[in-house]
Amino acid sequence: MRSDSDTGCATRRLFMKRFLLGLGLGLGLSLHMADGSLAAAGKPEKENLKFGFIKLTDMAPLAIAYEKGYFEDEGLYVTLEPQANWKVLLDRVIDGELDGAHMLAGQPLGATIGFGTKANVITAFSMDLNGNGVTVSNDVWEQMKKQLPQENGKPVHPIKADYLKPVIKKYRDEGKPFRMGMVFPVSTHNYELRYWLAAGGIHPGYYAPLKGDITGQIGAEALLSVTPPPQMPATLEAGTIDGYCVGEPWNQQAVFKGIGVPVITDYEIWKDNPEKVFGVSADWANKYPNTHKAVLKALIRAAMWLDSGGLENRKEAAKILSRPEYVGADYEVIANSMTGTFEYEKGDTRSVPDFNVFFRYNATYPYYSDAVWYLTQMRRWGQIPEAKPDGWYLEMAKQVYRPDLYAAAAKELIAEGKAKAGDFPDFSAETGFRPPQSGFIDGLVYDGTKPNDYLAKFPIGLKGDEVVK
Repeated sequence: MRSDSDTGCATRRLFMKRFLLGLGLGLGLSLHMADGSLAAAGKPEKENLKFGFIKLTDMAPLAIAYEKGYFEDEGLYVTLEPQANWKVLLDRVIDGELDGAHMLAGQPLGATIGFGTKANVITAFSMDLNGNGVTVSNDVWEQMKKQLPQENGKPVHPIKADYLKPVIKKYRDEGKPFRMGMVFPVSTHNYELRYWLAAGGIHPGYYAPLKGDITGQIGAEALLSVTPPPQMPATLEAGTIDGYCVGEPWNQQAVFKGIGVPVITDYEIWKDNPEKVFGVSADWANKYPNTHKAVLKALIRAAMWLDSGGLENRKEAAKILSRPEYVGADYEVIANSMTGTFEYEKGDTRSVPDFNVFFRYNATYPYYSDAVWYLTQMRRWGQIPEAKPDGWYLEMAKQVYRPDLYAAAAKELIAEGKAKAGDFPDFSAETGFRPPQSGFIDGLVYDGTKPNDYLAKFPIGLKGDEVVK
């Protein structure tokens, strides 16, 4: 975080804003700050806030909102605090120890439907698109590589899980389990890894919560289990797992350490998939509506900054994130993906300009269809153990994802001249559903308005009235 002197300056600036605001209110005035914001109405109910995050590059909007003073502009004094793992982070938001947090997109949904901890958690801000990868050990890679088509001496991408299937069969023939790590049961990583495996004919296993089995390994050909993101490379190196799906910089770290090879990015599994969200408890949002709006405004501005300024802003962001209080990985490792490239096998660096997207393509807008996709995958793998009608999926999406709150924050930024209407969806016409999406590795089309029809398309996974027996 900032140095003590920077923090002191920030505190003094915030004190002056509060003093001027109080003076203006005392005189019955609508007081404009130097940055053009209207301060008389909508004062934050709570100014001192603590937000949690996991050490991943996609926490960047929080770091940038802090470092660039966007939180201060909204009259907020924020502390950012890394958390040990996703469960601890979620529990602390629910208990009120944290005011909000960088969350897995599935966490507010999982909590609200009661898979794991039951609580009402909402999100009004999507933090990014893409940003994950699947990495395998060097030994697994060497076995896969023999089968891969080559072009100019390099493997042809995207690499499907079809090429992993013979490796898993060999493990099974030798009486060995094939183990892979993911970061949390309701994480994007879990669903992306399962999607990739199933598209290659490899069953990743079912959950059966009604039977008390939440391992997710019933009928599995590849055994998936939870490993915290920063521990992924070391766990792979120790041989405890044979591969993993995680966010950056922990795929690139495996390349730099020479212990594994990323075989596919989530951009190639589902083009422009939503990844993390900023989550708060529903009670907190109801208690502090002005504070919540102020936070959303700061985060939107941070996302805009991250996707502007060309490579210079991304390089600056990578330097900030490399500091120990944020991600704490080498600048070169973080910059490898943050600046539009991705290194697969050592020396095989390719251009992936959309590997990390923070604002473009309406990345920050909390679409209902994004929420519905996560719910379909929860149903597909048994976390939602019984059939639900299409209307239930929409009802849950609307309970958790709040584009109305996002729109209110965006409109204030537009009115203040800090953003343009063209930067956002047309709020007057927006339905909350993206057009049907086709950028999946298996070629299937996803229409968020028809979740059960979508589930019926998968050859592997629960559909209709099916249950895990």
